[in-house]
Amino acid sequence: MRAARLIRMALLVQSSPGLTAAALARELEVSERTVIRDAQALQEAGVPIRSERGRSGGYHLAPGHRTRLTTLHPTEAETLYLSGLPSALRDLGLSDAASTARLKLSATMLPSLRAAAESSARRFHLDAPAWFREPAAPELLPELARAVWSDRRVELAYARPGRDAAPPRAVTRLLEPYGLVLKAGVWYVVGRVPDEADGAGAGRSGGAWRTYRVDRATALTEPSPTGAADPAAPFVRDPSFDLAAHWEAHSAGFARALLRATVTLRLSERGLRRLPAVADPAGIGEALAGAGAPDPAGRVTLDLPVESEDVAFATLAELGADAEVLAPEGLRARFRERARALTALYAADPKVPADPTDPAEPADPADQR
Repeated sequence: MRAARLIRMALLVQSSPGLTAAALARELEVSERTVIRDAQALQEAGVPIRSERGRSGGYHLAPGHRTRLTTLHPTEAETLYLSGLPSALRDLGLSDAASTARLKLSATMLPSLRAAAESSARRFHLDAPAWFREPAAPELLPELARAVWSDRRVELAYARPGRDAAPPRAVTRLLEPYGLVLKAGVWYVVGRVPDEADGAGAGRSGGAWRTYRVDRATALTEPSPTGAADPAAPFVRDPSFDLAAHWEAHSAGFARALLRATVTLRLSERGLRRLPAVADPAGIGEALAGAGAPDPAGRVTLDLPVESEDVAFATLAELGADAEVLAPEGLRARFRERARALTALYAADPKVPADPTDPAEPADPADQR
């Protein structure tokens, strides 16, 4: 730990001469006293670092001296491809490696190029997690990331969500982890289960491609030996596998698979424009492709795939009178009940308390979700 800090300190002084003890302490997240001790340790190791007083003081290397610590470690080189994702680096446990890699790269640059790189970092930042979500890195994510880097099989235990309010079910799979994906603040692992086959999902050398949420993983262990093959040995990657292309196809198919119901709507021009703001994008294209021609009043009738009638009731209500549900009849009836309840509420004098014996609006099942 200290050796890595000493390297970072030497690189910081080389790339930014004149840094004070306070500035170095902030960068290295240590005390100023520790910075002074580390400077003495560097001097004893043959690095000609010195502290100068005055307006142009701070820590400097001897004129003409350059450290020979700029060769990137493989892990540091790999993290450069993720350097625009600080939250992802933190979740994966690679923040220190990325910081050291950037320092090494900066130390090799001409001053003009170094300034351009720093200018870019000050102007652009990518924040991956979604709004209104407190990001929390799954506990097993760093260990799973190490398995991905080293092509190492793992026994993955996770809690599979139950259906129809059933409790989660514990499942264990032998997994060849091919990659990790960060989607809207949620981490997923994409891999192949070698002892499964599912037709179109099977890889060339056997097995089925699967995607699991990392925050549902409960344990990660070395595989148990079975037969002559060593399950802990690195697996051979399928050279045709493309993580980005696989994820794009998987996510599109997953989103469409959730849309198990269909609602027939009649929309005004404004309702048609506002539909993408409330409906699932996976179903809108299909709905618009099959929409009929506008009627004399300019309203368009279409069949919209939805997750459920409960979800449709909650989302389509945002369109108000710009959307009329034609089918199914049960959903149309729920909108009639909502309209009657709202009419009664707003027709009454707001200064007069409501009669507690009046029938209340029917309970909305969507509120219980």
